[in-house]
Amino acid sequence: MNLVRTFVLLAAITALFLVVGYAIGGQTGMMIAFAFAAAMNFFAYWNSDRMVLSTYHATPVDRASNPDLVGLVEQLAARAQIPMPRVYIIDEEQPNAFATGRNPEHAAICVTTGIMHSLSSEEIAGVLGHEMAHIKNRDTLTMTIAATVAGAVGMLANFAFFFGGPRDENGNRSPMSGVIALLAMLLAPIAATLVQLAISRTREYEADHTGAQICGHPLWLASALGRLEEAARVIPNPRAGDNPATAHLFIVNPLGGTAMDNLFATHPAMTNRIHRLREMAGVVGPWG
Repeated sequence: MNLVRTFVLLAAITALFLVVGYAIGGQTGMMIAFAFAAAMNFFAYWNSDRMVLSTYHATPVDRASNPDLVGLVEQLAARAQIPMPRVYIIDEEQPNAFATGRNPEHAAICVTTGIMHSLSSEEIAGVLGHEMAHIKNRDTLTMTIAATVAGAVGMLANFAFFFGGPRDENGNRSPMSGVIALLAMLLAPIAATLVQLAISRTREYEADHTGAQICGHPLWLASALGRLEEAARVIPNPRAGDNPATAHLFIVNPLGGTAMDNLFATHPAMTNRIHRLREMAGVVGPWG
């Protein structure tokens, strides 16, 4: 069901992009928008992992430099039945982690130094299982496309200010062209962002479920999520603050999190995530 919902949302954000193109330039504008979206997605497909790793100054590690972390990643990759991803560490006090890469054959998992210092080995296994799930489910590519198209919608909507809406076959604008262009400029970026965030929340729930299966202990991940969110509320992540568009990549919101599943949240409410994991483990009763 989550997979179907993701495809529907991706179709919606792509359709929105085309509608904005049509609102600005008619059928020609729609075709230009389609070509623009295809070009941006092609670029993101090949370069998104390098860009995000560079943004966070991630350092690659191997078995010689960090045998415990790399060994654990290798074990979990085997359990997930995916190729061994590259492993990176960010020198960042806030405990957090993310996965990136265009497919399981070209994937990377990145953890902060904070996560290595603050979580137990079992909790780290839960976190890495979650990131393995993102790779296995190809969420890294899905979210890259969603973020790229959402950003492109915002850029395209800004063009409405200059082009002023579609023209007829004689090159004249209709009386409603200005209104259409204004609505596109104001509403389209908000709608695109809402769809992107909905995709992000859906994929996080799925990654929690699959990640718990990969590590074999849902409560390990549940415990890690609770501790990570508490830390994110009090320990800032300056690089994430400078690049808020990347917040959806992390296992918990690096910008401080939200208390509920609202439309503008990058991640599901933590109480809901932990409740689902506890249900997987057969634990009955409220949490927190």
